[in-house]
Amino acid sequence: MPIDPLGLYAVGIDASDYVANVAPVVRRHVVAVGDLLDIGAGAGQLGGALRDPAAAWTAVEPAPVMRARLAALEHRPVVHGCDWQDAALLPSGCDTVLAANIPAPLTTPVDFLARCRAWARRTIVWIVPAQHGPRGLCLAACLPPAWHGEDMTPGIDKVLAGLAPEHRPDVIEEVPWTFALPVDDLGAIATHLADRLGFPPEDPRRPALLERLDAQLIHGPRGARLEVEKVSAVLVWRVA
Repeated sequence: MPIDPLGLYAVGIDASDYVANVAPVVRRHVVAVGDLLDIGAGAGQLGGALRDPAAAWTAVEPAPVMRARLAALEHRPVVHGCDWQDAALLPSGCDTVLAANIPAPLTTPVDFLARCRAWARRTIVWIVPAQHGPRGLCLAACLPPAWHGEDMTPGIDKVLAGLAPEHRPDVIEEVPWTFALPVDDLGAIATHLADRLGFPPEDPRRPALLERLDAQLIHGPRGARLEVEKVSAVLVWRVA
């Protein structure tokens, strides 16, 4: 059965120190989260850690595999299965707008910031990649750059380059963390990566990819895992 890339990423975030490292930084700059609008909520790990139990948590998530995970949470948000552009389906007047690890801040920062300002009563928070390395394929850093061909420009550089000085965030803080993917079947992971990279069936890079991953596999008491060092930038705008 093919591996769903979003599901794979969610499993890795579950096993990573991403939330443990990023959430305290956000809380330090956003003392009162209040009603939370979580754009591109994914599996809800960060939003669930930041939400105010006494306030509303609204998640916007277009991917069915992620919506299924959100629906399984004990304290689940109200979920809208749309993208951020579909303003008709989204609430207005949330205290905090959160957008973590979604393309919009990198691809359309001006339009997305304007939309976030329309939603937020107090605070806007974006989490964007800040490492000098690949951003897309979650295990790309385990492979030679020539194989994955990803843009190595830090995402934060793309965001700031797209915003005029008067629209720059009030806070920029970088946070290191480690993406840790539990591995039960290394062959399946290698095949998934090779398929995502478009390697033909007989491409010699396929067995070489498996060998590279095997050499980087970390064995521990909780099983085997692959790790990738990451850096995220927490961007905060205070709108009130």
